[in-house]
Amino acid sequence: MSFLDFLFGRKGGAKSRTVSEGAASADAAPTRTRQLALVIDLDVCVGCQACVTNCKQWNTSGWAGPLADLNPYGAQPSGTFFNRVQTFEVGEFPHTQTVHFPKSCLHCEEPPCVPVCPTGASYKRASDGIVLVDADKCIGCGYCAWACPYGAREMDPASQVMTKCTLCVDRIEDERLPPAERQPACVLACPTHARLFGDVHDPDSEVSRAIEERGGQPLMPEWATRPANRYLPRRGLGPDDGTR
Repeated sequence: MSFLDFLFGRKGGAKSRTVSEGAASADAAPTRTRQLALVIDLDVCVGCQACVTNCKQWNTSGWAGPLADLNPYGAQPSGTFFNRVQTFEVGEFPHTQTVHFPKSCLHCEEPPCVPVCPTGASYKRASDGIVLVDADKCIGCGYCAWACPYGAREMDPASQVMTKCTLCVDRIEDERLPPAERQPACVLACPTHARLFGDVHDPDSEVSRAIEERGGQPLMPEWATRPANRYLPRRGLGPDDGTR
């Protein structure tokens, strides 16, 4: 399946797995009873970076922090981020669109980053499927980043510890917060509600309904990592696409 096919929910070629085939494969494999994940609507994401900045603010000052900031007020700011938004144009004139593509750890059900870790620092929680890194065990070898086909892990240059999205475990488990606020920081910050959070194994959850109704897609299913996060595809580019 090409990247454009993925973005717009088109059926792939003979060598690609369709969404239904991916779902069948997921049903056939052993699954945990609960899998927390994000569902991202590519049709309404406006690339405002609110999810990126709120994620960085919360996590640099919380359980997973601090996160490095390099030259934050200079011409080329950099540092460690759990979430990034990539922006690019697709299509051919006059049928073009600007696509904003948020990407973070996908909390795969078969995460390749876990078995390669020599110290057990990378692990997947049995209770909710969240993939985490134990900073006290991480030796900064980078094996997990090499194993991840999505480029979702970043070595913090200050601490030399591997970092990644945690789904804000310190927020979602904090009973001092009102239930409506026990969500990842990125979800709370999104002004267009392009980000949903919940249990993708619960067929009655908001995220499962969105996946079913909109044909939610896993990223690069050919890698057989079974990403828990899903993307809701964009509308079509033009009349020939059959969606306009």
